Amino acid sequence: MQSAFCFGLALVLTQFGLRRLAPMQGAAVSIPTTTLMLLAVAPVWFSLEGAEPGAALIFAGVGLFFPAAVTVLTFEANRRMGPNAAGTVGNLAPVFAVAAAVLLLGDRPGVAQTVGLAAIVAGVSLLSVDAKSSASGWPLWALAFPLAAAAVRGLIQPIVKIGLAEWPNPMAAITIGYCVSSVVVLVMFLLRIGRRPGGFSWPGIAWFAAVGVANGLAVLLLYVALARGPVSVVSPLVASYPLFTLGLSAMVLRTVKVSPWLIGAVVLTVAGVVLLLGA
Repeated sequence: MQSAFCFGLALVLTQFGLRRLAPMQGAAVSIPTTTLMLLAVAPVWFSLEGAEPGAALIFAGVGLFFPAAVTVLTFEANRRMGPNAAGTVGNLAPVFAVAAAVLLLGDRPGVAQTVGLAAIVAGVSLLSVDAKSSASGWPLWALAFPLAAAAVRGLIQPIVKIGLAEWPNPMAAITIGYCVSSVVVLVMFLLRIGRRPGGFSWPGIAWFAAVGVANGLAVLLLYVALARGPVSVVSPLVASYPLFTLGLSAMVLRTVKVSPWLIGAVVLTVAGVVLLLGA
């Protein structure tokens, strides 16, 4: 649940950062910030004891896509849809995670898990109704951003689980992954702007640095949980973060409109999470 809270907090903080910087700029700040934070504590928390080169390669391979691609997609989804809708679509991550776990780890979902996954899909479907009924609704094609982010986030979890089985060191997993992701996102940023940095503001940098800290803590806690528990339990539990996003948005982002459809979507997806946890 701590990981879910940090993911929810990061989504809300992102709204403040996006008022100052574009999504790609925000990613170029948040991911390197997390990497620097991890490297700063590495002498204390990063041990090479029991290191496995194969696992390190898995963590590095994950870093090519997560958090680099997921962060850019999530920021863009947040900008176009707002934190509540973007966070709710993120609940599809367990669908991809459980499906990948079946293929890679041999996990088999039971009846309750299947019903829970169906509830999550139904909750996401309600967002389409919310988009059409809201005066400030987002275009339906904007769903592509959080759906892609959810797919990547879900698919990497069983892969990380495989790496952690060889080298059960969550700190190593996140540090290696973030180092690779930092290189990826900075290269993407430089290619996009043509090596001419501009448009940054210190308030925007500060907000996205805070996002980086929150996301970094969320991912570390996720990896710790994956090292100790099955994907079919960990992934749905972390996917409950829209509850925290909704609560924090109501308190902090007073301009956020919480519609009945949006509430229904969150309730359905969280109900699906509960069913998955009880399975």
